[in-house]
Amino acid sequence: MAPFNFTGNIIWLIFGGLISALIYFVCGVLFTLTIIGIPFGIQCFKIAGLVLAPFGREVVSSSNNTGCLSTLFNIIWILCGGLWTAITHIIFGILLYITIIGIPFGRQHFKLVEVSMMPFGKRVL
Repeated sequence: MAPFNFTGNIIWLIFGGLISALIYFVCGVLFTLTIIGIPFGIQCFKIAGLVLAPFGREVVSSSNNTGCLSTLFNIIWILCGGLWTAITHIIFGILLYITIIGIPFGRQHFKLVEVSMMPFGKRVL
């Protein structure tokens, strides 16, 4: 991990990243309490890991195609809160882009939009 990525992740954690990751983690635990919610809980854990350390990581589309099941789960995810979390990341990204020092953190919020909107079929590297 490059020094900038390490420093950026530490600052990110101090100013809200840790709380956001804990919220995603708790939601993942709650989802996994039911059998139907297990796939959604796994996606919450994936997002929580990305929120813990977004600098130096990227989100890519997965090469394995899960077909209509992935599409169906993404639609359910969007309707049950994915749209609102994506809008929240967009708003924070825009607000951080207003200041010069906030631009790197705004970029991370825009990275989180992609995975928080449709997490199925995405992979975090």
